[in-house]
Amino acid sequence: MSADAMDRIAAALERMNPAPLAAPDFNAAEAFVWHVDPDRLQPVEQVNRVEMSLLVGIDRSRDTLLENTRQFARGLPANNALLWGSRGMGKSSLVKAVHAAILDEGLPLKIVELQREDLVSVGRLLDLLRSAPGTRFILFCDDLSFSHDDQHYKSLKAVLDGGIEGRPENVVFYATSNRRHLMPRDMIENERSSAINPSEAVEEKVSLSDRFGLWLGFHPCDQDEYLSMIEGYCAAYGVDIAPDTLRAEAIEWQATRGGRSGRVAWQFFTDLAGRHGVKVQA
Repeated sequence: MSADAMDRIAAALERMNPAPLAAPDFNAAEAFVWHVDPDRLQPVEQVNRVEMSLLVGIDRSRDTLLENTRQFARGLPANNALLWGSRGMGKSSLVKAVHAAILDEGLPLKIVELQREDLVSVGRLLDLLRSAPGTRFILFCDDLSFSHDDQHYKSLKAVLDGGIEGRPENVVFYATSNRRHLMPRDMIENERSSAINPSEAVEEKVSLSDRFGLWLGFHPCDQDEYLSMIEGYCAAYGVDIAPDTLRAEAIEWQATRGGRSGRVAWQFFTDLAGRHGVKVQA
C-alpha cells in the first residue's frame, strides 16, 4: 500500500475518532452556546434577557428556580428543572433572568445553551464541562420536546442520570417545554393502543419528565397580569401614555392575536415604544 493511501486512511480514522476537544477559556464569558461539526463552545458576550422584575405572574416559579439555582451556585444539592406550560409565558426568559440574578449576588455561574437537535453530542459536552471542576454550569435546552420515532430522548438520560459516571457534580440541567411529558398526547395514546404491553410502551419516554426534580408550570395569564406586564415595560423604558389609552390599545392588540401571554405583551410594547420613539433592546 502506498504512502498516500496510508495517509488518507489515517486522516479518515482521525475524522471518525477526533482528539478530545481542548477546554475553552471559561473566563471569556458568563454564557456559551454549544455547537457541533466541529465541537466547540462559543462565548456569548451579551445575553439577550429580560430583567426579572419585568416577569409578572410567575412569582412562585421564579422564587423556586432562583433558590434552586442559588443552592447549586453555592455548591449545595440542587435539582434539574423542567419549566413547562403555555407558550410565551416567560419560561426561557426566567432561566436567563435567574442566571443574571445569581451573578448579581456575586456567585460564579456559567450558562451553556444546548440545542435539542444536538442532544446526541451531550456526552462529549458533559466530558468537557466535567473537566472544569472549579466552574459550575447551568446546561440549558430551550423548547425541548420529542416527536414520533425521535431517539434524542435517549441522549437526554446522559444529562439527567449520567449513566455509570453520573451527572457531573458541577452541572445542573434546565429545560423548557410546552409539554409536561415532553411528547405529544396523541403519540402517548397511539403507543398505548398499539403496544403489546401498553403500560411499558411509553414508560421510557414519559418517565423522562419524572427525572426532573423540579416541575414548574406556566399557565395563561389573565387580563390584569397582561396589563401589568405592559405597565411594567412602560415604567422601565420611560414610555409615557395615558392609562386609559394604554389599556384600550393593549386589549385591542391581544384581541387581534387571539390570546394573552408575556410574549404578546412584549410584542405590543415593542410596537408602542416604536410609535413613541423609544428604543428598547430587541
